[in-house]
Amino acid sequence: MTMDLSRDPLLQPFQLKHLTLKNRVMSTAHEPAYSEGGMPTDRYRLYHVEKAKGGIALTMTAGSAIVSHDSPAAFGNLHAYKDEIVPWLKKLADDCHEHGTAVMIQLTHLGRRTNWNKGDWLPVLSPSAIREPAHRHFPKEIEDWDIERIVGDYASAASRMQAAGLDGIEFEAYGHLMDGFWSPATNRRDDAFGGSLENRMRFSTMVIDAVRKAVGADFIVGIRMVADEDWDKGLSKEEGVEIARRLAASGDIDFLNIIRGHIEHDAALNNVIPIQGMAASPHLDFAGEVRAATKFPVFHAARIADVATARHAIAEGKLDMVGMTRAHIADPHIVKKIIAGREAEIRPCVGATYCLDRIYEGGEALCIHNAATSREALIPHDLPKAERPRKAVVVGAGPAGLEAARVLAERGHAVEVLEATGEAGGQINLLIRNPRRKEMVGIVDWRLAELERLGVTIRYNTYAGAEDILAESPDLVVIATGGIAQLPELEAGEELVTSSWDILAGAVKPEGPALLFDDNGGHPGMSAAELMAKAGVELEVVSPERFFAPEMGGMNHVPYARIFAEHNVRVTINTRLVAVRREGNGLVATLGSDFSAQTRVERRVAQVVVEHGTLANDDLYRELKPLSRNLGAVDYTALIARRQPLPVRNAEAAFDLVRIGDAVESRNIHAGIYDALRFCVLL
Repeated sequence: MTMDLSRDPLLQPFQLKHLTLKNRVMSTAHEPAYSEGGMPTDRYRLYHVEKAKGGIALTMTAGSAIVSHDSPAAFGNLHAYKDEIVPWLKKLADDCHEHGTAVMIQLTHLGRRTNWNKGDWLPVLSPSAIREPAHRHFPKEIEDWDIERIVGDYASAASRMQAAGLDGIEFEAYGHLMDGFWSPATNRRDDAFGGSLENRMRFSTMVIDAVRKAVGADFIVGIRMVADEDWDKGLSKEEGVEIARRLAASGDIDFLNIIRGHIEHDAALNNVIPIQGMAASPHLDFAGEVRAATKFPVFHAARIADVATARHAIAEGKLDMVGMTRAHIADPHIVKKIIAGREAEIRPCVGATYCLDRIYEGGEALCIHNAATSREALIPHDLPKAERPRKAVVVGAGPAGLEAARVLAERGHAVEVLEATGEAGGQINLLIRNPRRKEMVGIVDWRLAELERLGVTIRYNTYAGAEDILAESPDLVVIATGGIAQLPELEAGEELVTSSWDILAGAVKPEGPALLFDDNGGHPGMSAAELMAKAGVELEVVSPERFFAPEMGGMNHVPYARIFAEHNVRVTINTRLVAVRREGNGLVATLGSDFSAQTRVERRVAQVVVEHGTLANDDLYRELKPLSRNLGAVDYTALIARRQPLPVRNAEAAFDLVRIGDAVESRNIHAGIYDALRFCVLL
């Protein structure tokens, strides 16, 4: 059933100057860090083209593309100051245009939001010499010759974007150089660029004028701008909205893309870009206020993750274009599914923010539960039908097992899932015991709905042995039995400790004072610590690392750090749990250091909780391995090259055997889902 396009607000076209955007859905500028040498090469291009295939009206590339040498890339930024970017962007734009999708790019000078020890090692600058905490940088105060040079760099970069055939550009003005002049927090100047609002806008006015002169009146030029820094010493709402009014009235700007908040540090950044456990679309009403005040085209994105909210934003006149950026990382085919009447099949963004955390830690953006995103050259989002249907048995209904079953069924195989417990979800059922992370259940719920649509049966409370598997006469068996909590090796007292799983599951009640030793560095230990802190337990978190939970990035670090601060949780780093002994009614934890064998301290506590990852639950795999056609072996060269990865080592056997996820080793949700997808798309 196809939806009536004339009735859905999201599917109405929007006229932006000469450009007709075919619907109201866009992906706002962000830097996924897929570039190579600052160029948007094939991986970068295919990521955006996939969204174009999925029906999006506008994809905004870069977050942001840098215009000058002394704005070194902070996390994979595109180099808009280089001529060689033009053919790369032209190929990207041409490919997206084939699907009716407009392409723009965000340009910036990062100002102080980077560091000098990157790129060409040039001094990093700011309107005033005020330290930027997030990158630990002390910038120089920008000089007159810097301003003249950078204004010219903006104009040159815009000309390159026009030459590449892009539909337009937007300036980035939140936390970067341009709005650094606007904000009293970062502009303490007493010259023509400081003081009055007109003076503080002088640099941005110069840039806009130079760009307009370079690209002409017809090229689309917008700005993604902070209209309220929500900061006692920053740009006020009154001044921010006034800047928006002046830009709208200038005749040189074609749209406003509205941001609220500041990004001085991780906690503030979380309020601008909310993660799970925080309010959805928190700045939507504010963006609507700016639209009402300016009567000008307004775009906006901030955790607008679901179609209903996006539709509401357009229907109520709050926005002209709605950004669903992380939502398109989870599912690049949102619009196509809406048009086809398949809205229920949209893979949800669960707010895990695995994507952004990876970027801020120096990696590339990956969706926690769509492993095809950014791997479009290797794995299609629309799965191909198998040449030869097989009968497959998947053992385990955690995220990896559910994904394996979904992929196999989508490809036309006959699939049955065996699950030892009474519910699907695996370790996700533990992590959602932390109420702040309950949205993670969407990873499970979406797959269960897909399996129901595909006619896949899940047999619960079925603890399968080798005989049970063989009785099904499969020709493919996928072992996704997960892992079980394991304890760190101690000199003594392993029997006295409690696992983080027991705390999360509610099997053991928190008692204080308590010590939690996290030797994993991810969410499990921190979630247990959060529950303990909220239960009112006096708690010390001990980590052998340089800082706590290094497997998480800054976005997910924030809520744990906030809760620890609010509940006076003590955090001790560079320290390892060595032993535990009982003393009276309590326990004594002995702590040591990797840096000094002589250093030993003791903590007297009521409870010691440990997190040490998982041990593969692989008994069934080892039973089936000698009976399988491939003897459990995987040809990694073939797997990486996207060829059939299972060698024939036992030709008389009836089935192939694959082991995925934590049944192999202790990893994370994305790794298990990627295992399932990369194998099952080839089998």
